[in-house]
Amino acid sequence: MRYARQQKILELITVHEIDTQERLAEKLREAGFNVTQATVSRDIKELQLVKHAGPSGRSCYTQSRTADAPVSERFRKILRETILSINSAENIIVIKTLSGCANAAAEAIDTSNFPDIIGTLAGDNTIFMVVSSKEAVEPLMEQFHEMTVK
Repeated sequence: MRYARQQKILELITVHEIDTQERLAEKLREAGFNVTQATVSRDIKELQLVKHAGPSGRSCYTQSRTADAPVSERFRKILRETILSINSAENIIVIKTLSGCANAAAEAIDTSNFPDIIGTLAGDNTIFMVVSSKEAVEPLMEQFHEMTVK
């Protein structure tokens, strides 16, 4: 449930100019999530959201784009807790996740800057990851398997 809620937060801050935790909690409740201010505060911290000037000039929540150690640990945690299986075909890796978690896992992959990953495409519970070559697939799959060991 946490990853689905956090994915919804990422969606909400992309679509709406959200400037306070209270407004974010209100939008989450409208979307069917029963949240408290403490939960929203924790999610903001875990997602490493920051405030930047939005189109209207107001300071609104956005995603931080820094690639530092906490993101790496967050990435590993998302993978460990959400991935169900990893398979490949040619230069594509297909990752199955818990329902509602593929977008969060794909975002974690995208922000981790793996040099051989060209890009990801995520649905509700499936990620297609395009890899630069067939030869790079096996080493990447090994890395993902190591990171997902619980």
